[in-house]
Amino acid sequence: MLGSKLILKCLKNEKVDIIFGYPGGSLLPLYDALRESPIEHILVRNEQAAPHYASGYARQSGKVGVCLATSGPGATNLITGIATAYQDSIPIVAITGQVNSALIGTDAFQEADITGATEPFTKHSYLVKDPEDIPRIIHEAFHIASTGRPGPVLIDIPRDVQNTNAKVTQCCETIDIRGYNPTIAGHAGQIRRAIREIKASKRPVIYAGGGVALSHAEAELLVFAEKNSIPVITTLMGVGCFPENNPLYCGVVGSHGFVCSNKILNAADLCICIGARMSDRGTTNAAEEINHMQLIHIDIDPAEIGKNIDDTNIPIVGDASAVLKNFNQKDLQINTVDWLQYIQSIKMKYLPAYNHALEKGFINPKIMMKEISDITMDNTTMVADVGLNQIWTALHYKYFNDRRFFTSGGLGTMGYSIPAAAGAAFASKEKPRQIFAVCGDGSFQMAMGELGVIAEHGLDINILLINNHKLGMVRQLQHDNYGKNHYYGTDINFNVNFMKVAEAYKIKGYTAETNEEAIEAVKDALSYRGPAIIECQVHPDFIKF
Repeated sequence: MLGSKLILKCLKNEKVDIIFGYPGGSLLPLYDALRESPIEHILVRNEQAAPHYASGYARQSGKVGVCLATSGPGATNLITGIATAYQDSIPIVAITGQVNSALIGTDAFQEADITGATEPFTKHSYLVKDPEDIPRIIHEAFHIASTGRPGPVLIDIPRDVQNTNAKVTQCCETIDIRGYNPTIAGHAGQIRRAIREIKASKRPVIYAGGGVALSHAEAELLVFAEKNSIPVITTLMGVGCFPENNPLYCGVVGSHGFVCSNKILNAADLCICIGARMSDRGTTNAAEEINHMQLIHIDIDPAEIGKNIDDTNIPIVGDASAVLKNFNQKDLQINTVDWLQYIQSIKMKYLPAYNHALEKGFINPKIMMKEISDITMDNTTMVADVGLNQIWTALHYKYFNDRRFFTSGGLGTMGYSIPAAAGAAFASKEKPRQIFAVCGDGSFQMAMGELGVIAEHGLDINILLINNHKLGMVRQLQHDNYGKNHYYGTDINFNVNFMKVAEAYKIKGYTAETNEEAIEAVKDALSYRGPAIIECQVHPDFIKF
């Protein structure tokens, strides 16, 4: 069997039903085999977007996403997307073509050392030298990508390997990777210490990160919090892992979070950190906030424990779901009545108000997000880009039941939302969801070409285009660091007619200059199946979270 056909057979064995790719010379054998494969191929418009499609697909489906690119510039175009998946622990497998084996190291046409280039931000990378290794490598790659702390794996396959007959024709079904054995259960002694600490606390708080969703531990977290009356704050990546209509929910914490959430963290005597890095963005000042309290840090990746907080009192290496199940078997009998009363007073004082007066012709994005959450279904997926739109979507849309929030949190990659939303839509064909891509006018133009994929496949995606004619987040940082008169390089002076862009792609377009117009546009867009672009005019100086 040709190596190219063996690759596709092994991918199908890993339950792959869709690939997001862009062809090229080093992938000709594989694309020739794809013609007869049951695996669907989606032609992206730029390789840079391919990992984002795979990311959105993986996050929505719970499966490993797969992207494909040729050698040289095709492969290097994947790098930022792979790094994005690595930072956010998203399971994807990136397959790249490579020049013929005999040409490697000769600076051949479209040759690039992609395994070396991606080494810092893949869980593992492979260069396939023999077609006999294809079944083992593909099986290992999917296992590594989806187990332990999930993340991207790269497989680089020279053209001659794809074109060579392999003696082996069966897919690999066993795993034997020396040194790779992620801890799941958590150390029993550390769990006992944690239980004692929780029982002794008066003001405990749960600090939930993206690892809760990756572990599918939402139900266990809800049981743990409700059973013991412990309040929950989340990181940006943890948004949606705990229902926001639950009275124990206390909002998003961190540098772009709610004031009340940060004050609650500061007032706690015990922080139970679950599946979070406690990064510079996930707190306002990690060392200062945490050093006065006890810290229980639960994470499947031992490298994250103690990396940002030196004084982790009780580290627990393990899967969030498994550790929480263990916690839920214990009768803690803690009293948090006074603590919850204090928290309620903080919420009443500091929760955001939705009554900002606006100049005529502009939308209040905070109010818009809140109102959109009132009219959308329980199975809505919000995919936010990077910038002010990301913060407004995370903080002011309300997540509960099966509502989900996807974004590029760790790397902060602009241009993420449109291809990731498309990937989520491809994952939802059998169980349709309401899917929104939320982006600014800056990030929209980074991924505008992918509208071709959305239009070609008639994907049911509503794109909320927050247009303030600025690079709003950077502009705010310039304001905060240097003052109002130091804006530079953040004005988007050429105004694109985005409705003409929508028309060119045969996508329904709306322009809204008031919150009422925005909501009516969203309602209309939701009333039919197919893509829509809703351009929302926001004042350049509206930077409130």
